[in-house]
Amino acid sequence: MRLLLVDDHPIVRDGLRAALDGEPDLEVVGEASGGAEAVRLAGELAPDLVLLDLRMPGMDGVTALRELRALGPAAPRVLVLTTFDTDVLTALEAGAAGYLLKDAPAHELVRAVRAAGRGETVLAPAVVGRLAEQVRKPARGALSRRELEVLRLVAGGATNREAAARLFISQASVKTHLLHVYAKLDVRDRAAAVAEAYRRGLLTD
Repeated sequence: MRLLLVDDHPIVRDGLRAALDGEPDLEVVGEASGGAEAVRLAGELAPDLVLLDLRMPGMDGVTALRELRALGPAAPRVLVLTTFDTDVLTALEAGAAGYLLKDAPAHELVRAVRAAGRGETVLAPAVVGRLAEQVRKPARGALSRRELEVLRLVAGGATNREAAARLFISQASVKTHLLHVYAKLDVRDRAAAVAEAYRRGLLTD
């Protein structure tokens, strides 16, 4: 199996190469220090599997993951290998074949690489709970009609007072609807709510 290592820390790439290159059925054919370089090298080297970090300067890992998956029939499978367990659902939705943490022992890494190469979905035990927690969030993205009305007005630049006047409700009600929106979209403020709603297709230009 031909592997491409993508991480902005040379010492991490060295450790990965040492763990994987010694296996008779695995070959590291290239290394990249960022997302854009990873996409370019994937096109040139045609690896079977990319081990991809998510937090990198420049093009981040999730964007790189989407671009790698967009390579069509030649697209390699992508195994996320990162320090954080907070981006599991985002990575899987973007097309990752699995999600592993960097503190995994070498034998677990090798097993995960082989499993991902066989087409299996690989999840580190530590992230399974995080994934279940994200999936269980109530009514994820299912905004009510009124919540969407409030969010559309906010996206158009309306203040709470202006939104209340337009909808003939109190400012307190507008505030409550916005809090429900934040919870359902898993964001903390108005700008993030609008951006996330556009990303999910809940709002259109």
